[in-house]
Amino acid sequence: MPEGPPLEGIRVLDLATIYAGPLTAMLLGDYGADVIKIEHPRGDPLRTHGASKDGIGLWWKMLSRNKRTVTLNLSAPGARDVLLNLVRNADVLIENFRPGVMERWGVGWSDLSTANKRLIMLRTTGFGQFGPYASRPAFGTLAEAMSGFASMTGEPDGPPTLPPFGLADGIAGVMGAYAVMLALYKRDQTERGQMIDLAILEPILMVLGPQPLYYDQLGHIPPRMGNRSTSNAPRNTYRTRDGRWVAISTSANSIADRVMRLVGHPEVIDEPWFAAGSERVKHADQLDEMVGAWIALRDRDEILTEFEAAGAAIAPIYDIADIMADPQLAALGTMITVPDDELGPVRMQGVPFRMSETPGAIRFTGRRIGQDNDRVYAEAGLDPAALRAAGIIP
Repeated sequence: MPEGPPLEGIRVLDLATIYAGPLTAMLLGDYGADVIKIEHPRGDPLRTHGASKDGIGLWWKMLSRNKRTVTLNLSAPGARDVLLNLVRNADVLIENFRPGVMERWGVGWSDLSTANKRLIMLRTTGFGQFGPYASRPAFGTLAEAMSGFASMTGEPDGPPTLPPFGLADGIAGVMGAYAVMLALYKRDQTERGQMIDLAILEPILMVLGPQPLYYDQLGHIPPRMGNRSTSNAPRNTYRTRDGRWVAISTSANSIADRVMRLVGHPEVIDEPWFAAGSERVKHADQLDEMVGAWIALRDRDEILTEFEAAGAAIAPIYDIADIMADPQLAALGTMITVPDDELGPVRMQGVPFRMSETPGAIRFTGRRIGQDNDRVYAEAGLDPAALRAAGIIP
């Protein structure tokens, strides 16, 4: 019988805003951590970020799931002591203010670690806590630009292309959860916490692969290649007869063989260059023409059926409506329905992976501003009424 969630008993204070830091906190909450979202009384900007329904931010409902919400005006007299009180019983604190802001409030790393030597502090910024860019305002878009992602994304004759979603922030958020787990693991051995300096620029640079090594050893700067790959061919998106799109990858040579046999061109398999993906890339125009011509004469469902029968790798290009109706995702339980006290039942992504013994769960969606003020502050031995009288909470 499954046990409780793996992070049960871990308390997280989420002071971050918008995406990277709050995503880290969400992931920890999905697997059982007690996450307390600390907002300015005006509310986190995420509440009004993106689409809304009846004035209720929908991104907030997802990204702030499994988080209890409290308000705290950190610039108000007495707020420092309130935060330090919460820190004494916390395991993790996540923030994404510019370097020096927490210190000006008297709650920098030295203050927090003095209050709780076991605390783990995750500091998420655009460029890190030091260096010539540290004090610059930064968003994920700047990391996507400066990491090389935009430079290598887009059509060869087109401009650099940015993603239409928070890619760099999302990668940093996942990496932040990994960093916190490493720190928690080490704390079990040392009984001491630590500060984590996470620059949003660095994780996306890591997942972009061996660009620095290629440049260092070969002087190579990757060009924009559209949907093609530098490592294998055919690899592209192709339009079907019924006006839909499919994507093909041939990372394995055996898959490349099957694709070319299926589309009626087995003769290319015997070419000396066909045996290596890096050599097939040099013939990408020829291979794309062969594959694209075959696909253009057939409807999407027929193409998918024939590729599956041949053991070749293909996928339909989905939009969100397709995703919500996909039988594989339905079998995995990827999308779940969660009750919400403002919107009623809502559907969203569930936990990102399944654990056989200590599964995660979505217990509730993002809550109203200050919904848990009384309970959380009372748990910390504070008087909510006195905090209101002092202007520390509304």
